[in-house]
Amino acid sequence: MEHYDLIILGTGSGNSIITPDFDDARIAIVEKGVFGGTCLNRGCIPSKMFVYAADVVEMARHAGELGVDLSVDRIRWPDIVDRVFGRIDPIASGGEAYRQGLDHVTVYRGEGRFTGPHSIAVHRADGGIDEIGGDQIVVATGARPVIPDIPGLAQAGYHTSDTIMRVREVPRRLAVLGGGYIAAEMAHVFDAMGADVTMLVRGPRLLRFEDEEVSLRFTEVFSARCDVRLGCSVDSVNRLDTGELCIEISVGGEQHEVIADEILVATGREPTTEALDLHLAGIATHDGYIVTDEHRRTNVEGVWALGDITNPDQLKHTANAEARVVAHNIAHPDDLRAVDLWPTPHAVFSHPQVAAVGATEQQLRGEGVPYLVGRRDHAGTAYGWAMEDRTGFAKVLVHAETRLLLGAHIIGPQAATLIHQLIQGMKFGQTVDELARGFLYIHPAMSELVENALLAVDDRP
Repeated sequence: MEHYDLIILGTGSGNSIITPDFDDARIAIVEKGVFGGTCLNRGCIPSKMFVYAADVVEMARHAGELGVDLSVDRIRWPDIVDRVFGRIDPIASGGEAYRQGLDHVTVYRGEGRFTGPHSIAVHRADGGIDEIGGDQIVVATGARPVIPDIPGLAQAGYHTSDTIMRVREVPRRLAVLGGGYIAAEMAHVFDAMGADVTMLVRGPRLLRFEDEEVSLRFTEVFSARCDVRLGCSVDSVNRLDTGELCIEISVGGEQHEVIADEILVATGREPTTEALDLHLAGIATHDGYIVTDEHRRTNVEGVWALGDITNPDQLKHTANAEARVVAHNIAHPDDLRAVDLWPTPHAVFSHPQVAAVGATEQQLRGEGVPYLVGRRDHAGTAYGWAMEDRTGFAKVLVHAETRLLLGAHIIGPQAATLIHQLIQGMKFGQTVDELARGFLYIHPAMSELVENALLAVDDRP
C-alpha cells in the first residue's frame, strides 16, 4: 500500500487545497471522471456560456420593442458547443497534466472507496485496484443527478445536465423534467436555440424554493415562452418506433401524452456518498450528506469533507470557501478556522435572471418574524425604461425593529450582479437606511433599482 500525507478524493474544489503549504507533502489525488469537477466540465461554467448565447438570442427577439428590428439569421449549434468546450476541455486536461507533473503529487484515475478510516481502494476502469493510505483524507467528490424511478425511462434513454450540453444537434422537441434552477436554465438555452420545450413540473410553480412572489412571476413569464405543465407526474416514458419519445403524464387526475425527441431529467442532485463505502471508515452521514463540524472535520480524526457531498446548498462559491478553510486547517492544526458561509447567496441564470440571499417572505411569515417589505419594479427606474423591462423587480425584507436586512430577492436583468450590494449589507450589519442613503448611487445605472427598493421599505408593512 502506497502511503501519503494527504489524499484528496475529487478534483473540483478539492483540487484547490494543494497550496504552497503542502509543497513538502506527499499527496494523492483520486478522480474517476474528468479532471476539474462538475463546475468546470458540466455545471456552472459551460452552462453560463450557453446561457449567454441564449441571452443574445432573446435580446434579438425583443429588440423590436426598442425600435430596432433584428433577426437571428442562423444558430450554429455545433459552433456554440465547440466554442464552449474548446475553451473548457483544455483547462481540464491541462490541470490534470500540471498535477501529474508535480514530483510530490500522484494522480489516481478511478473511483475511490474507503476500506478503513485512513485507507482507500481506487477502482480503475481497467478492473485493477490501487490500495493507498493517508494521514489526512479530504472527501470532495461532489454530487450527481437524481434519476427518478419512472417506468421505461432507462430503456427509452434520457439526458441529464452531465450530457445535454454536448449534444451535436438541438432536439426539435425537448421535454424537461423538473422545475428547479437546472431545468430553468437549460429550458432557456434550448428554447432560445430553437427547440419546442415542454416543462413537466411536479410542483405548483417553477423555482418553488424562491420567494413566492419571485417564483410566481418567473412562472408567469416563462410560461409565455414554453409549454409549462404544472402539478404533473410522469407515469411512463417509451421510445416509439419512429424514434420519438411518448411521455405519459397525469395532471389533476387526467392522463395526457407529451411527444418529444429527447428528455432532460433535471429533478435535483444528490451527494455521491453511496459509492464511497463510508461505513467501512465509520464516517457519519445524515440524509445522505457527510456530517462535519464548523472546521469541516468528520467524526473520524484526520478525515475532512467539503462541497456538495456535505453541503445541501451545492454551490461552487460555498465549496471554494470550504476548501480554503480545510487547506488552512490541515496545514495549521493548532490554528483551526471555522467556515462562515452566512449569508449564502445564489442565482438562477435563466431568462429572466433570479438572485436571492437570506430569508423568503413565506419563511418570515411562518416564523412570526416582524418584517417590512421594500419593492421596486425595473420598469420604475430610468435604466429599466431604457431596457423596456416590464416584469423584473427587486424586493428587500427588513426586520421591523432593527431595520436590518433579513432577505433580498431580485428577478430580471442583471439580478446576479445587483444582489451583491445587499449581500454585503447583510454580512456587515448595515441598516436599510444606511444602505439607502449612506452613499451615492450612480444615476441612471441599474443599481438604482436596489436603492429605490430600499427607500420603499416603509411603503407597506
